[in-house]
Formats: sequence, structure tokens, C-alpha cells
Amino acid sequence: MNHAELKAKALSNPETLAAYESMDVEFSILRQMLAAREKAGLSQAQVASRMGTKATAINRLESSLSSGKHSPSLITLRRYAQAVGCEL
Repeated sequence: MNHAELKAKALSNPETLAAYESMDVEFSILRQMLAAREKAGLSQAQVASRMGTKATAINRLESSLSSGKHSPSLITLRRYAQAVGCEL
């Protein structure tokens, strides 16, 4: 089973679909953050350096948005945006 088939199967469950759709904002923010970092040509380590933190913190930040386990503060999101040359 490939990823698309697995996703379709999982989303055929109404509860799973509702949970997935409730994460739309988080997924959108994550896509935009990753696109901005890629456009800037920066690694997680370089973003971390610009933010005065460690690469593991950037990894957790980017991962947290896709997992829904943690919501970063607006201050953190602004600092990330500034580090990659964008505005929040």
C-alpha cells in the first residue's frame, strides 16, 4: 500500500477525516514555513543560528505543527519568519 492509498483508507473513517480537517490551519502554516525556509536556502541549523537557538528546537517547531502536540507562540513564529526573511 502506498502513501496515497493509506491516506485514502484512513480518511474514509469519518472521525479520522474530522480530525484531519481540524488540522488544516496547522498544516497550512507548516507548508508556508517550510516553503519560506527552502526559498531562503536555509537549513534548520542556519535558521536556529539566526534565532539564537539550536537546530533541534527548529526541528521540534516544524514537527510540532504537523503533529498537533504543541502550538508554538506567535513570538516564536514571528522570530522564525524573520529568520527566513519573511513576515508573519
